[in-house]
Amino acid sequence: MGAIVAIVGRPNVGKSTFFNRLIQRREAIVDAVSGVTRDRHYGKSDWNGKEFSIIDTGGYVVGSDDVFEKEIDKQVELAIEEADAIIFMVDVETGVTGMDEDVAKLLRRVKKPVFLAVNKVDNAKRAEDAVEFYSLGLGEYYTLSSINGGGTGELLDDLVEKLPDVIEEKSELPRFAVVGRPNAGKSSFINALIGEDRYIVTDIAGTTRDSIDTKYNRFGFEFNLVDTAGIRRKAKVKEDLEFYSVMRSVRAIEHCDVCILLLDATRGFDGQVENIFWLAQRNHKGIVILVNKWDLVEEKETNTIKHYTDKIKKAIEPFTDVPILFVSVLTKQRIFKAIETAVEVYNKRNKKIVTRKFNETMLPIIENYPPPAYKGKFVKIKFCTQLPTPYPQFAFFCNLPQYVREPYKRYLENKIREEYDFSGVPITVFMRKK
Repeated sequence: MGAIVAIVGRPNVGKSTFFNRLIQRREAIVDAVSGVTRDRHYGKSDWNGKEFSIIDTGGYVVGSDDVFEKEIDKQVELAIEEADAIIFMVDVETGVTGMDEDVAKLLRRVKKPVFLAVNKVDNAKRAEDAVEFYSLGLGEYYTLSSINGGGTGELLDDLVEKLPDVIEEKSELPRFAVVGRPNAGKSSFINALIGEDRYIVTDIAGTTRDSIDTKYNRFGFEFNLVDTAGIRRKAKVKEDLEFYSVMRSVRAIEHCDVCILLLDATRGFDGQVENIFWLAQRNHKGIVILVNKWDLVEEKETNTIKHYTDKIKKAIEPFTDVPILFVSVLTKQRIFKAIETAVEVYNKRNKKIVTRKFNETMLPIIENYPPPAYKGKFVKIKFCTQLPTPYPQFAFFCNLPQYVREPYKRYLENKIREEYDFSGVPITVFMRKK
């Protein structure tokens, strides 16, 4: 569980290039599975063995510069509120602008570590020009060039030193996070579960210093509900700010075992819901998708549920083995089923398969359909095992791991799913040298 770092600054100073450079090595590994980075503005990075999540706030602002003037303050305030450290990026070519001064004014009041990064410094002349950024009153600055990576090491060395050590409190109980777009019905879902008379044993302040864990104990189920819906809503932050819900989801997702992704049936499985889905998948969390407000969808023919389900599955390929339930928070329809399913997914995510049994099942399957030969070389898989990680990962040992391509790994994953039922749980398949 890492800390959160936000990159702020006005448009076109090079935030995205810097962001891509930070997550690149990492994403290449993490995201080889789906082959694309789904959400361009959130990623994981690590430096000197310390892992952190990084958010490029710039990606969430659409529109002209004057729109941006209003938005950037909101963004910076959010970053200040939510992130553990802030990188404020400016551009040596344009020098200090009025907008930079506005951002600096907000950042000077912050108790959190702020790193002033002067970008596009790729020669001695520009290094001299950077001196004028002292006028922002943020103390020392770092000169770098995010295009060729010069100077980034020094900034990262100091950054990870200042990041808080997040100790993962291992809760005995499963932790379920209810996530989704604003107004999808997250709060109502939690209230419907807990009931107005609140079946709460205790309110524990969550590890996330701002999400509330509600202990749920009813009908033989016991778990902690990580509620992101009702967390300290700031009046000045417009609820519909996309960045805001992503930021909140990041925290909640990183701290849970299973994500209950709630979406509004009338709005569909749109880009933002998809981002939250891939965020959960990339963090190896269990996932249950709930389609809420199904009662409001007009003209439901007999096949609409199937049609709707197919549409969602198309959007989440290749990870389509995920439970999708149609619920109504208002009438409490299938709410209990939703919790039951989340508990099942939690148990599947913790499932450990005995190595001997796993080999007995998988080796004959591999023998029937071995990996395709590559340049006349044959891959022989001799042994396989589940790795001792908190979520399901499997290693297959063979003579030429580098020749096993993505489609074959996906084939193995599908076979594991057929044999062992990991519905709702992302699994990873590795090829190792025997």
